[in-house]
Amino acid sequence: MKKTALLFVLSLVTCFAFAQKKLVTTSATISFDATTAIDALPKATNKTVIASLDTKTGEIAFEAAIKNFTFTNPKIQEHFNGEGWMNSDKFTTATFKGKITDLTKVNFKKNGNYSVPVSGTLMIHGESNPVTSTATIVVNGKKISTSSNFSIALEDYKVKGGAIGAGKVAKNPTITVQADFN
Repeated sequence: MKKTALLFVLSLVTCFAFAQKKLVTTSATISFDATTAIDALPKATNKTVIASLDTKTGEIAFEAAIKNFTFTNPKIQEHFNGEGWMNSDKFTTATFKGKITDLTKVNFKKNGNYSVPVSGTLMIHGESNPVTSTATIVVNGKKISTSSNFSIALEDYKVKGGAIGAGKVAKNPTITVQADFN
């Protein structure tokens, strides 16, 4: 009886595991570009972003440690992490939780490039706001890649700093998110 129950439970777990298709990576990338005509340096990249994609439900999520964003100029990085900007000691991560809103546009079993609408909630600096964007999903064999570009208003996330008012940092930086799932 115990063997039968164990086999039944293992069968259920196996079926559930194959029914769900949640992909995860710890090496996704988020870049942002806040350059202006006055200053071309406010650009940063974080290559240690955790990302997940559920191919059955369309749920997608990203989490980035603020201190992992790197700049070419160490002084800008210091300002970025400071209390007057991102305050990365207090607000340690940025997250996005959302969904592909029309999952029927993607065939995860067929190679191709798929453009899909995505919407969700972006949390930065302790502030959450809705974000809607278009993402590109590339299916190539068992590899799936996702990418998206969108802009945010820094004031919506209560990110302030003298350089924004002085025109050295864009008020609406462009954010690029990219993840490769194997």
